[in-house]
Amino acid sequence: MLLHEIPSSNKNARARVGRGGKRGTTSGRGTKGQKAHAGRRIHPAVRDLVQRLPKMRGRGTHQNKPIWEKLPVINVGDLDAMKEIPRGVKILGKGEVTKAVTVYGPVSKTAREKIVKAGGTVK
Repeated sequence: MLLHEIPSSNKNARARVGRGGKRGTTSGRGTKGQKAHAGRRIHPAVRDLVQRLPKMRGRGTHQNKPIWEKLPVINVGDLDAMKEIPRGVKILGKGEVTKAVTVYGPVSKTAREKIVKAGGTVK
């Protein structure tokens, strides 16, 4: 028996080559590097710009400040002196109201009770 006649499992084994080409081994991709590997993806230029921006921690870019501004506050006792009640204000229950008024927007529970008791409405 000669050396080339010895049976073995890797007798016809070949070196693994890069797929997708006719040139064997690296299939014309050169050696190493991002462009040589499988599943390569060149990142868009926009991503590099985004990565250079500083990270602002907290909610949004407001550095832990509340996102919504607090509404200005008016007490029920101030409604008698007003001719027109502005929208976009919160009405609290401090004081007493004597005339019937119509109120739009956020109203506290005690203020609602006092306005309805005086004959007004809350919408």
